Amino acid sequence: MVLQRFVSMTLNMTMRMKKPCFGYLSSAFLLLLPNLFTLSGAKTADDVVHDSFLSCLIENTKSSSAELSDIVFAQRDAAFINVLEDFARNNRFKKPQTPKPSIIVVPLEESQVQGSVICAKANKLQIRIRSGGHDYEGLSYVSKEPFMILDMVKLSTITVDVENEVAHVQAGATTGQLYYKIWEKSKIHGFSAAVCPTVGLGGHISGGGYGNMLRKFGLTVDNVVDAKIVDVKGNLLDKKGMGDDLFWAIRGGGGASFGVVVSFTVKLLPVPAKVTIFRVEKGWDNKTADFVMGWQKVASVIDNRLFMRLLMQPVVKNLKVAIVALFLGGADEVVSLLGKEFPLLGLKKENCGEVSWIESVLWWNDPKSLQRGVKPDSLLDRKPDTAIFLKRKSDYIQSPISREGWETIFKGIVETGNTGIHLNPYGGKMDEIAPDATPFPHRKGNMFKLQYTVSWSDSSDEADENFTNQAKKLFNLMTPYVSKNPRRAFFCYRDIDTGVNTFGENSYQEGQVYGTKYFNTNFERLVKIKTAVDPDNFFRNEQSIPVHVQKQENQEKQENKQENQQENKQEKQENQENKQEKQENQENKQENQVNKQENQEKEENNSLLSISLSS
Repeated sequence: MVLQRFVSMTLNMTMRMKKPCFGYLSSAFLLLLPNLFTLSGAKTADDVVHDSFLSCLIENTKSSSAELSDIVFAQRDAAFINVLEDFARNNRFKKPQTPKPSIIVVPLEESQVQGSVICAKANKLQIRIRSGGHDYEGLSYVSKEPFMILDMVKLSTITVDVENEVAHVQAGATTGQLYYKIWEKSKIHGFSAAVCPTVGLGGHISGGGYGNMLRKFGLTVDNVVDAKIVDVKGNLLDKKGMGDDLFWAIRGGGGASFGVVVSFTVKLLPVPAKVTIFRVEKGWDNKTADFVMGWQKVASVIDNRLFMRLLMQPVVKNLKVAIVALFLGGADEVVSLLGKEFPLLGLKKENCGEVSWIESVLWWNDPKSLQRGVKPDSLLDRKPDTAIFLKRKSDYIQSPISREGWETIFKGIVETGNTGIHLNPYGGKMDEIAPDATPFPHRKGNMFKLQYTVSWSDSSDEADENFTNQAKKLFNLMTPYVSKNPRRAFFCYRDIDTGVNTFGENSYQEGQVYGTKYFNTNFERLVKIKTAVDPDNFFRNEQSIPVHVQKQENQEKQENKQENQQENKQEKQENQENKQEKQENQENKQENQVNKQENQEKEENNSLLSISLSS
């Protein structure tokens, strides 16, 4: 306060002068200026963390401060908010009160990922890893703990090897970029992943993501042949280096629980030169239940080249039902097939489009894209800053639903108001893969996966509560018709309602709540692997795989025991050395005593000799 009054008084005196300038200010005030400017630009806690982190990163990457300034962003940087929000896809987590990271790192090289892990640990920062920003609950870019974001967007190199039918894909690349790069090299290859082209492959693949060819080729993780991950010690490991267990875990168990996945090597999948697409829509009437039951009867057991997604969406107190499909073959064949298996669909060739596989990708993302002449290179557009408000949930249907059940569901969708349901058929290749082949367990016995979907534009808290409650209400209505014990959920459709981990004394039990829904019995193996590779649980979020506390305590006890044994061994060795040294000193003392006695005798003899000579 004294300083403020002094400054105010001095400035007032200056302003009363005819020509105020620094030349008229007192020497005392001039001496204070540097301190005043320092006070006005005092470092925040985040600034201190940033500077410490940057210093650590310089040391661990052997990069200069100038080189790292382009990839490390502090809250004080002008670009910080744009970097943070460009790929935060859910507006619910872009509000002023949403916790912000202390630092954002956008690595260009694998070594910068390694350094970031080491330096985050050194600065006690949690890491949130973002590939595309499609985490429905924002867990890849929001945390209540002090944290940093590792935004993988620039690690997006894709190398396609048609001869060996593989593609090397960095974690920050999107599905659209992968599809385009494959199409550039081959018109008869593709990959089975998300229909949305802006989904980041790091999170999508490691979470067990799927696409509209899953009935023919399975999930993304069923077609992964290698990977690279940065572990908790900052080591960069490939499949051989990480071992079978960790390689298993990151193919469906969520990579962010175990480290930072930097790349995958995936198999290219054969596709016909021409595929068939179609969309059939129907309103709500007394035949809608028959229509949906016809779909239910065949969708998961028909030819595995056919994928038919069922959409049920409320429209102004009414219901619209649509089937959107991809067939890996010609229009004549699929029309004939469905004429026999699903005649109520009424599919005709004029309802179909025969297109290249890459054109089907464009159409699935936007049904009007081909009419507008959209080109494949549009898939390279990551579409930054295009977030919406949204809530998503998931379920699995394992038994056919009755007509009465469907009528109840139709009514519930309309009464709820804005929440729709998307049903994706399984079967085919999904039935052939064992539930423990990867952490993704929802294989044979699961007919359809459901997604509850609601989006809105109103930013108010009231709107958030209203729309999220709508999704929960419809979810509750579906209880009699979906899987039980546990009620299963799809990990890539992250849903915080399935459970949250506070990482206290009951961390394992809390993790078990959501973990068994996502991974069923595979959860236990994931916990075992997590405890082995990240025993201190550095890589964590509200729905990550926990460590087994008892096993962690036993491991710590074993480590302490080994340390104590080592210390005792060293102490024993030191005591032995001291004893030996003491013995050597005793021998030296005795030797000195003998020498002293010999010298004394020599002196006496010399003295006697001298007397004898003199006499």
